[in-house]
Amino acid sequence: QFAKEQGDETTVWTVLRKAPPLPFLPPDVHGTEIIAFALFHAGDPEVGRKAIEPVRHFGKALGEFIGVQPYRSWQQAFDPLLTPGARNYWKSHNFTDLSDEAIAVVVKYARNLPSPHCEIFFGQVGGAAMRPPADSSAYPHRNTMYVCNVHGRWDTPAEDRKGIEWARGFFRDTAPYATGGVYVNFLTDDEADRVKAAYGPNYHRLTEIKKKYDPQNLFRINQNIRPDIRPAA
Repeated sequence: QFAKEQGDETTVWTVLRKAPPLPFLPPDVHGTEIIAFALFHAGDPEVGRKAIEPVRHFGKALGEFIGVQPYRSWQQAFDPLLTPGARNYWKSHNFTDLSDEAIAVVVKYARNLPSPHCEIFFGQVGGAAMRPPADSSAYPHRNTMYVCNVHGRWDTPAEDRKGIEWARGFFRDTAPYATGGVYVNFLTDDEADRVKAAYGPNYHRLTEIKKKYDPQNLFRINQNIRPDIRPAA
């Protein structure tokens, strides 16, 4: 509800995970279950402070790190938690809304994280991203209010099965509440069949463009759009 009430200048990300050892969190809460809000306001700092004030009263705040910073710093905010060497697997859905039933599924999986590095996050989209027509660019999901990524992350190969099954289970059980679409940057190597879902009704037009400019599919080390090789009618 809070996210829906915000103007274009304010964006809210919600992260469910175990508290990482960040300097603004007390040591006694490290490793405990938390809900973290990553907030961004692109505008007057004082207006931003007032806009996010209600979030500070959503239950007991364990810590906060709020202030004016360069945009690049915001982009890099999560980098300290993504150190090299870990094993990662994720899945993603788009949502137009989050019902009580959907939230119940999210909470169920958030309470059963297979490792302390795993997380579930919802990024608010909405705003200007919803206004262009669906066929105005390759990205078609103009009805998406939230993008969700379930991020499995662990340290050893012995944890692979448990982590992957957890992420896939979350993806399966939240699918009935999602749109069926996905943001292409969140696709994984084993999801080539979901590239069509990333581009929706624009996929066929993209295959025609691919056929014109890259008929041999030279540029294919990606979430690949194959050339349209169907014979002309």
